[in-house]
Amino acid sequence: MPSIEKHVAISKQRTGKTNQQVHEWIDDPQHKEDRHDITRVLEFSRMFQEKYGEEAAREYVQHLADDLNGKFNHLVEDVQVLVDKTLAYSGAKKRQEKPQ
Repeated sequence: MPSIEKHVAISKQRTGKTNQQVHEWIDDPQHKEDRHDITRVLEFSRMFQEKYGEEAAREYVQHLADDLNGKFNHLVEDVQVLVDKTLAYSGAKKRQEKPQ
């Protein structure tokens, strides 16, 4: 998952605003698990909309999406490493992709 600094930089690039208060709130270490609870997305996005506006609410949802993408990308990389190790152990060679 991206750090708060990375989330802030992505928000700045995407919207022109850092939305730092949004990212710090979501990633507060004492509440991080609860604030990343996908079943509370509507509740928390409404809270951000009321407090900071529609764009902050979208950035809250985007923060969650960026975290999920980071997790899944990491899992795919981990699986690929395991596949490569298994192939090497069994003496099989990884198939080379042909350039298009």
